[in-house]
Amino acid sequence: MAAAAAASGATAAVESVVVVHNVAKRHNVGTLARSATAFGVAEVVVVGRRDVSAFGSHGSTSHLRFRHFTSLATACAYLKDERGCDICGVEITDDALPVTAHPFRRSTAFLFGNEGTGLSQKECEVCDFFVYIPQYGGGTASLNVTVAASIVLHHFGVWAGFPERGREGNKFVVAEKPRGQSRGLYCSDSIEDLIEERKARRENACDIFEENGSNHPQESNGLGMMFTD
Repeated sequence: MAAAAAASGATAAVESVVVVHNVAKRHNVGTLARSATAFGVAEVVVVGRRDVSAFGSHGSTSHLRFRHFTSLATACAYLKDERGCDICGVEITDDALPVTAHPFRRSTAFLFGNEGTGLSQKECEVCDFFVYIPQYGGGTASLNVTVAASIVLHHFGVWAGFPERGREGNKFVVAEKPRGQSRGLYCSDSIEDLIEERKARRENACDIFEENGSNHPQESNGLGMMFTD
């Protein structure tokens, strides 16, 4: 499959994107970022909550592009219309294919669901196809989302023919930290969307994603900083 991709010129064009939609555990995004940098992910799209943690990233967040959307619909429109991605749900469904079969056709955005419940019906409806990770032992029913992401992203990199990173000793070479790289997100929602989101949060009188009782005002674009320590 990798040879076929190379022969068609896909290696120069295909990219992988990770989509994180309302993860239950904030620190999982940091670990996902570490795997994303290891396997050549072009961008991480965060949908929903912004205040995720960089814990577990080991500095890898500075080597990634992040983009935020308040809704899954706007995120999908960006992925399909601007990036030309298929959207692949990582979930065991009736029509899911084993990731070992490398059923990829072009640039692909991988949608990982909530750690406890997996992908919701709404999330499944936006997916073009699904992959699952075959298991060969009987001790667990599923894998942690960050472990699953690592396996899936590795398989996509193999299919796409991404060049292997150079090594020094017993570790891979880490690229220099990009200059001027902000830890904040690229804001992709319109001002109107952000105003509506903030209005809804005020009406609910409780923002379940804000922690430690912070009353600091947000920036005018509603973005603020993505990562907390």
